[in-house]
Amino acid sequence: MADTATPSPVINPVSTGYRRYALWVLLIIYTLNFLDRQVVNILAEPIKRDLGLADWQLGMMTGLAFAIFYTVLGIPIARLAETKNRPMIIGVSVAVWSGFTVLCGFAQNFWQLILARIGVGVGEAGCTPPAHSLITDYVPKEKRASAIAFYSIGTPLGTLVGMAMGGLVADAYGWRVAFMVAGAPGILFALVAAFTLIEPRRQLAADIAARAASQISLTAALAILATKKTFWLVALAASIKAFIGYGYAPFIASFFFRNHGPEIAQLAAGFSLKSAGFLGLALGLIGGTAGVVGAWLGGMLADRLGAKDLRAYVTVPAIASLVTIPVFIIALSLDSPMIAIALLGVNALLGTLWYGPVYATAQSIVDPSMRATASAVLLLIINLVGLGLGPVAVGLLSDVLAGPGGLGEAQGVRWALMLSASLGVVAFVLFWRARKTIREEMVS
Repeated sequence: MADTATPSPVINPVSTGYRRYALWVLLIIYTLNFLDRQVVNILAEPIKRDLGLADWQLGMMTGLAFAIFYTVLGIPIARLAETKNRPMIIGVSVAVWSGFTVLCGFAQNFWQLILARIGVGVGEAGCTPPAHSLITDYVPKEKRASAIAFYSIGTPLGTLVGMAMGGLVADAYGWRVAFMVAGAPGILFALVAAFTLIEPRRQLAADIAARAASQISLTAALAILATKKTFWLVALAASIKAFIGYGYAPFIASFFFRNHGPEIAQLAAGFSLKSAGFLGLALGLIGGTAGVVGAWLGGMLADRLGAKDLRAYVTVPAIASLVTIPVFIIALSLDSPMIAIALLGVNALLGTLWYGPVYATAQSIVDPSMRATASAVLLLIINLVGLGLGPVAVGLLSDVLAGPGGLGEAQGVRWALMLSASLGVVAFVLFWRARKTIREEMVS
């Protein structure tokens, strides 16, 4: 089926100053999105001890329980975003996920925590598809990867704040209070999104009618996406990257506690901190800062190099996917925890280069009338494979390797993390293959 959807009128709805404001608001919201999603990672060990959980249950709590509802609800919410008020959708979503994050702090057992995490996933499903669609309407095409990369900085920034804040608050007041502190700011920004972000479709009455008249069915939209080889190659490559990243996130603090516990405690004492607070700060500040730089750099390189050759949108993440493998494995093999954390910063920089190029590619190979849908389908694939399976797979592998007669907990988690990182080779191959089709398929 050919991509024959009627093009929507070109929209230039906001001033440069307002565009900056809107991008900053969306960045803060996405930062809160990842703060609420990732704070659980630094809290994994105290939650495990308090509730008596196994590693596979930690993986279920941080990954699959969240991902199933997050990904499934993403598509129907994206369909609403194609014609309805996107700022209002984002605002309601922020309020829902923030409320359920607070409820995580009241959980008394594994299943209560699972239900609360499902609620967080339900809320967060309404954030990124409408946000990507809004950003694409706000900015010109030649700045699209940079703008979406700026929004995507929320991933490492939220992880940074979540790790640092979560560790410090958990040390001082316990893991339950950490969830409550993480969820509280979202209520304010739910109102900011709903009442200060502009819906571009309101600027031109004709555009509202044009979009409503030209909106294609979900079946037709999926049929169009099915013809886009670039989309599927990039989606599968990104899902592998997400599998690796989400897979190691819940266990990286556990890795350091299990393999470098005494050294971490000694370093923490030098700063008058407890181990969780120190490790959260170290991992958050180094990895988060490097991730911010990587996300920005990936978008900037894709836009700059892509102006000469569109293949740069997949070449940049392809090379980064290959280089990061030995960096990560070396980091986990070192005796010095501080050098290991520093190398994980390099890994974070390389591991976030794909955000801007991948999401911009998904927005640029479809008609404007189905951009939110394309974003939701992309996120469904990325999060089902990455977020849904990554933490559970790494947790199960860790349990198997550490089991009776095995390597023990410390080496089990080390090898589970290193083996998962080797899948970056598959991501490299998929990104590289997309070089053959991206120039012909990038249309808008």
